[in-house]
Amino acid sequence: MTDAEIPPDGSSAETPREIPADLAEAFHAYERAIMANDLDALDAAFIDGPDALRGDAAGLLVGHDAISAFRGTRGGVPTRVIERIEYRPLAPDAALLVSVSRYAGGGTGLQTQLWQKQDGAWKIGAAHVTPRAAALDRSVWRTVGDPLFQGAWDGPLQGLTVAVKDLFAIKGYRIGAGNPVFLDSARPETTTAPAVSDLLRAGASLRGIARTDEFAYSIAGDNVHYGTPPNGAVPGTLPGGSSSGPATAVATGQADIGLATDTAGSIRVPASYQGLWGLRTTHGLVPRQGLLPLAQSFDTVGWLTRDGATLERVTDWCLSYDGSDSTESVYGPSGVDLPWRFAVPTEALAAVEDATRAAFEAFVAGVRDAGAEVVEVSIGDLDEYLVPFRTVQGAEAWRNNGEWLREHPGAVGAAVAERFRAASVLTADDERYARRRVADLRARLADAVAETTLLLPTVPGPAPLRTHDSAHLDAVRAATLRLTTPAAVGGLPALSAPLLRVPSATGVAPVGVSVVSRENTDIALVRLARRLAPLGATAAPRSPQESP
Repeated sequence: MTDAEIPPDGSSAETPREIPADLAEAFHAYERAIMANDLDALDAAFIDGPDALRGDAAGLLVGHDAISAFRGTRGGVPTRVIERIEYRPLAPDAALLVSVSRYAGGGTGLQTQLWQKQDGAWKIGAAHVTPRAAALDRSVWRTVGDPLFQGAWDGPLQGLTVAVKDLFAIKGYRIGAGNPVFLDSARPETTTAPAVSDLLRAGASLRGIARTDEFAYSIAGDNVHYGTPPNGAVPGTLPGGSSSGPATAVATGQADIGLATDTAGSIRVPASYQGLWGLRTTHGLVPRQGLLPLAQSFDTVGWLTRDGATLERVTDWCLSYDGSDSTESVYGPSGVDLPWRFAVPTEALAAVEDATRAAFEAFVAGVRDAGAEVVEVSIGDLDEYLVPFRTVQGAEAWRNNGEWLREHPGAVGAAVAERFRAASVLTADDERYARRRVADLRARLADAVAETTLLLPTVPGPAPLRTHDSAHLDAVRAATLRLTTPAAVGGLPALSAPLLRVPSATGVAPVGVSVVSRENTDIALVRLARRLAPLGATAAPRSPQESP
């Protein structure tokens, strides 16, 4: 039924006549606003105050402001008609409406709404939406199966499923790198990357190939070609990138493990935004055969999981002689636990939002109460890390992709194109100077973690709204990179765990805490992070599997 077909009295052929006329009109006016994506009318339809509720599969929004912020990110809903309405009066000024909608593109959905009279007008006090059965979400997956590729029938990872970032070689499939033109020009791979094979030999199965930001040259998680994957923790916000697809697949329960890469934070940022555990391994510990590079000096392989117990299972297998064909390490320094001693970079505290700092300081107080030694240290101006990092990253990214970009003008989105344009004008002198600075900084960081572990917020604050303008997102990107690049410059293992909860425009949101340790202590770092997990009043809820 279109707007024009709705009868003047607000009823439809399937609307029970016992519904009060003013309530029926309010309901149908709300439906018309949904079809038109009339944000003002939608805002006006909900009770104005902190008690309004709206829930769906993505989560629960509490308060009119949070609901309004979410609607600004949604961009409308598919065309539908209301097939049936069930009405139950609850009180003179309260009623329950349950309606069935049928979508023009197929499928049905269910809307449950508590309507209340406010200032003489019917308003929605609470709503729950059950959408039609989801088809393949192409913003998350390039290709998916159940499974797409079966691993060994037993092993330490038996029963777990893996979402593989679309940068890894899988025999018989092409690498797409988040770009449809690149995918069309690629050839099917003849072998599977060892990082993928390691997981399959342990009994995990491949659920599918998940999306990445174009050429992994972003940390936002958006993609102009395939859409932006949903944030599995905070509706209406960015998922974080460039490992956005694997992160969303894990956060929404579509996979148990995300096999991903981290150059400047591409595992840690989506882990923080979506309340996940994410490990960037020591640079070079997991060789990168079968991986499409962005910047070899910083590219690392790592994993995303919903809980620390699963991450420890993965690292125990993939970073040991028995489990890995792709690394020569067994446990090495990871055989010994890291000391219960932490150093908080003062520059990192100065770079985060006020709410994040308050939550982090409360968390640190809990760590001290648990008997840990926590001191503040200086690692130097964060821009000293960011500037040379960007130069070396850009120079390598252009060498890896410049020829293809020249042959395919206009093939990438505007934001990524601008990064490549800036990379294309870097000179050999620029790169030489930056590499000298990186070497100096790497030595500084090695000294900083020789006897302790760095402890800092992963990102400045919660995931930004998808509706923020490009200028705001650029500022968030720069602020985020200041926190994530020191570990990349140092080539150090860095783990983000979902231990903070902070307010955001759409409700309470996760922010990660990062721990950074000396090279090749990756497995010990996971054990240390699991020991930290229960501490502090701001710790996020954990999976039932999770234990200290």
